[in-house]
Amino acid sequence: MKNVLFLIADDLRPNLDVYQGLGYHLGQSHTPNLDQLAKKSILFQRAYVQYALCSPSRTSFLTGRRPDTTQVYDLQTYFRTIGNNFTTMPQYFKEHGYQTEGMGKIFHPGKASNNDDPPSWNKYHHDGTSQTSHNLDYSWKAVNDSERSHNPLVDEVISKTAKEVLQTLSSGSKPFFLAVGFHKPHLPFEFPEKFLSYFPEDNIQLPSNEFPPHGMPDIAWSRYRELRSYRDISALHATGESNTLLPHHVVRELRRAYICAVAYMDSLVGEILAEVKRLNLESNTVISFIGDHGFSLGEHGLWSKDTNFEDVVHAPMMISVPGLTDNGVVTNQLVEHVDLFPTLVEVAGLPLLHTCPEHSHLDTCTEGTSMVPLIHHPLSQIKQAAFSQTFRHRAMGYSIRTDRYRYTEWPAFDSRTKKPDFTHSYGSELYDHVNDKEENNNIVARPENAQIVTTLRDMLRKGWRSVSKDPSIIG
Repeated sequence: MKNVLFLIADDLRPNLDVYQGLGYHLGQSHTPNLDQLAKKSILFQRAYVQYALCSPSRTSFLTGRRPDTTQVYDLQTYFRTIGNNFTTMPQYFKEHGYQTEGMGKIFHPGKASNNDDPPSWNKYHHDGTSQTSHNLDYSWKAVNDSERSHNPLVDEVISKTAKEVLQTLSSGSKPFFLAVGFHKPHLPFEFPEKFLSYFPEDNIQLPSNEFPPHGMPDIAWSRYRELRSYRDISALHATGESNTLLPHHVVRELRRAYICAVAYMDSLVGEILAEVKRLNLESNTVISFIGDHGFSLGEHGLWSKDTNFEDVVHAPMMISVPGLTDNGVVTNQLVEHVDLFPTLVEVAGLPLLHTCPEHSHLDTCTEGTSMVPLIHHPLSQIKQAAFSQTFRHRAMGYSIRTDRYRYTEWPAFDSRTKKPDFTHSYGSELYDHVNDKEENNNIVARPENAQIVTTLRDMLRKGWRSVSKDPSIIG
């Protein structure tokens, strides 16, 4: 059985050099350590989260279940009390003889996980690093060396702890599952001051599409309350309404600070990877790296997450498997974060997870698909669509991404029964990624698209189980 090092970044869109050409660069990026990891990993170019908000997303990929199964749609609900007593990824490894340890932000902290889900771990390193910063004085800050010497940044502490724990685990008798959750680049965008020099302000680009999609239903919009809660942003009296913008100098500052925070996080990943190498663990350790979801940085005039747009549901994912991905594998096939649990189980050498039967209450099964076939055949297709969703106070936005299209419906949603009512719709969206990668034009109402809308609507309403059974392929 192989060790597993499970790395998570918070609010990370695919803003890495290895994702060049996908439209996620803000003028520059600096991620040498993740780029190096990608060269000996399978890199998933099109991996999609099931819900672009921290707790629903993390609950989904850590249990291998989709949000309508976990019933987690917010930052307070604990899946074991509302959904079921599902076996989590680290818990499964623990039950199969692994030493499971975690630190930083893995599950959403606090009430949403009963303080980092105790059943999952042999040991969780609660040194304050699982808690998100609540300092709302500023949306970003470049921290000088003097400040850091007196008060180290949280992710620096997490990295230091991870290296110490690796040293202990490397001399243990059990295989290990070590989860390390970085807070950055989550707001506030804090990072060591030196990273500003990596990204000259003049090189930071403004979004090319600072306007909502033409024909977008109102319910698809988010007023990005999270960003507006910081005092420097609230002082601008931004309403968050559609067709309003933050001042361009603020947009550039925020985008620059975000990529500085990404570069800082990458440097800490590099420290941990160096320790893995120093301890001679590389040949027997699977290394997984993901972002829990993406992030809007002014595209469409939007900020933060909690929508169904490509910028927030598309997130980085790579898995290094010794002996299988040593020379690097790149796949452009659609995958989902819910696929991660069964994949890591398989590459680590544990008993495979079975697909959950419909309407099942089994503790241990998966609603994802193992991605291992893509390691051997990266051009093969393991599913026809990726499914995402996000909740509004009266509706649930269900979205599917196929090779060519993104289709979204906004049916009424009963919060008591957790069921959508597709007979009562608040709008729908269709974006053609061949002709409109930025999702600037909702073409759902165009007569020439009636047939594709009908086909995609049927696929969306049938749900994720249908995409591996229906032999037809939607573009």
